[in-house]
Amino acid sequence: MPTTEANDRVQLVFSLFDADGNGVLEADDFELMGTRVVEAVPEAGDSAKTRLLDAFRRYWETLVRELDTDGDGRVSPEEFTAIVLDPQRFDATVDEFADALATIGDPDGDGFVERAHFTALMTAIGFRRANIDALFDAFEPVGGDRVPVTTWADGIRDYYRPEKAGIPGDHLTADAAR
Repeated sequence: MPTTEANDRVQLVFSLFDADGNGVLEADDFELMGTRVVEAVPEAGDSAKTRLLDAFRRYWETLVRELDTDGDGRVSPEEFTAIVLDPQRFDATVDEFADALATIGDPDGDGFVERAHFTALMTAIGFRRANIDALFDAFEPVGGDRVPVTTWADGIRDYYRPEKAGIPGDHLTADAAR
């Protein structure tokens, strides 16, 4: 059974992925979001940018294949809620997305994401600055105000788990009304 926190996380993600604000998710939303996010870290390598754009596209392809129950090529908020109810259908997609997003935040390849890159990426996605800072701090940054790439990727995976509550990602939903 999904936790209240998981339901809040899913509602927020839906609102952010609806990049054009028309109330449904469509392929164009993921292209728009992907482009905004890769532009947030211009010093990232081309392979990291391509990997993230591909992850956004596969995320959309998985959503429409698994959740578009009426076959209209769009995913409604009601259809999207199913991501919380059956995460096994999305584990591979979320893994790919988590790894690609966390990796693009490490353009120098040292295994760490600096706060500036984290903030730029999360802002491009649409999260609020106070929530971004709270999340970064919850990841317990190390020397030089950095978090390990693996810590962030694992945090993204946890964000999509329906049984999880009290995780760092819950900082993103605090006072996050859009």
